[in-house]
Amino acid sequence: MSSEKEFEKLKPMTVESLDEILGKPFKVLDDGFVRVVDYMGSDQSIVQAARVSYGSGTKQVSQDRGLIRYLMRHHHSTPFEMCEIKFHVRVPMDAWRQWIRHRTANVNEYSTRYSLAIDQSAKTKEDEWRLQSSMNKQGSEGFLSKEEGTLLTQEEEKLHSDIWGIYNSRIEKGVAREQARKDLPLSTYTEAYWKIDLHNLLHFLRLRMDKHAQLEIRKFADTIGNEIVKRWVPLTWEAFQDYRMNSKSFSGLEMQLLSLISQNENEKAAEKAKKNLVG
Repeated sequence: MSSEKEFEKLKPMTVESLDEILGKPFKVLDDGFVRVVDYMGSDQSIVQAARVSYGSGTKQVSQDRGLIRYLMRHHHSTPFEMCEIKFHVRVPMDAWRQWIRHRTANVNEYSTRYSLAIDQSAKTKEDEWRLQSSMNKQGSEGFLSKEEGTLLTQEEEKLHSDIWGIYNSRIEKGVAREQARKDLPLSTYTEAYWKIDLHNLLHFLRLRMDKHAQLEIRKFADTIGNEIVKRWVPLTWEAFQDYRMNSKSFSGLEMQLLSLISQNENEKAAEKAKKNLVG
């Protein structure tokens, strides 16, 4: 009997619904976009990796959907790392500053040392100027009046015109691009290739699709999630929605309080909560 293991013949895993939008730019904000350049893997890749890890006996976990939901629910992240995707994005610098904090991706960004800056800035419509949140120092709530917004938008247009005029004048005078760029605003668009595995992409989306995330980066995250990831790995996206985006976690104390409340021990729950809050 031969001891040589027999392997099945493999074909590249492709996802027809993602292939249909490969290279297609999805417009975000006034001049931004996100598009898929390349990808590797699918829902089936996750299942395949998980079954190698657990052994053939786990096929009783049964269908792909059930296994993927099990992995997501119990935070088994490694199988999701078997899928990768590469994006080409155009993003305003203020949103890109937050984006690039996710250090689990491979990035190659447009260089304004070697090339002229992208002559586009993110603009704000009259009814889009947000008020500072009174509860969250890094957030916003509500909007300024349209009258105030009209003034601010006019000021923004003049500011952009002046800054780009100065930048272009420096370039024409022969100032080095690496120095001419130094006064460009955070509203300036940049472009990058951004490659990331599915596990870390889902972490990015969980944070940046959250209602507390800055609106501008949230729009990019919403587009990536709902227009791209949903097509690419639909079973994973369903599990992600159920177990990450639409679920809640509780501390040990909160579980004790919920237990007391479920037993109609409201006074004990209130006393325990007060004691722990004071303590």
